[in-house]
Amino acid sequence: MSVDVITVPPETPVAAIARLLGERGISAVPVLDGAGTLRGIVTEADLIRRLAGVEDRPAGWLRQLFTNPVQEAERYARTHGLTAADVMTERLVTVTPGTTAAHVAHLLEEFGIRRVLVVEGGRLRGIVSRADLLRALVAPPEPAHGLSDGRIRTAVLAAMRKQPWADSFGTMVEVQGGAVTFHGFVRNEAVRRALRVLAENVPGVTRVVDDMQAMPAYLSVAA
Repeated sequence: MSVDVITVPPETPVAAIARLLGERGISAVPVLDGAGTLRGIVTEADLIRRLAGVEDRPAGWLRQLFTNPVQEAERYARTHGLTAADVMTERLVTVTPGTTAAHVAHLLEEFGIRRVLVVEGGRLRGIVSRADLLRALVAPPEPAHGLSDGRIRTAVLAAMRKQPWADSFGTMVEVQGGAVTFHGFVRNEAVRRALRVLAENVPGVTRVVDDMQAMPAYLSVAA
């Protein structure tokens, strides 16, 4: 996560926030009150929504029959507000410092957002953005020391059992010196590729050798 986070108080003018994002080359700023409590976050999307609200037209009488007055009032405040407290997003997606990168990535995809706030004990500790995840992805993995071939083979088989496409029918796994070799038969090229990727993600694996053959038709039908 990024720990040097720029924040603003709730009374910060919208124009000042827009200038801050442009000058610092960032896309969002968390909003903290005087006690340091996280109140929300102002993103580029919030500011664009605010700008677009300038051209809003009064709703016609027919539309007014089907709109929620409370929601319309909230929308008006967000699209015409002058301070961070008015335009900020208050429904926040947060994680703790111990949250895995994989789960953070899942949250970004699930909620269609670009960042999550890292909170501990009610205090903001940092931000994890998509750029942070990309940096974590390209960072060299920590070497796995002391893993025997037997433990690596057990880990590969355990990973295979978790995948419905990776049934062990006709496929055997051998490990020597950290090198994983797949023997036997494979159902199709998609499974062949996926098995290689699966093994490459197991800690301690140094390389993957594909010694499998296409599964004969009579075996495929029998399985």
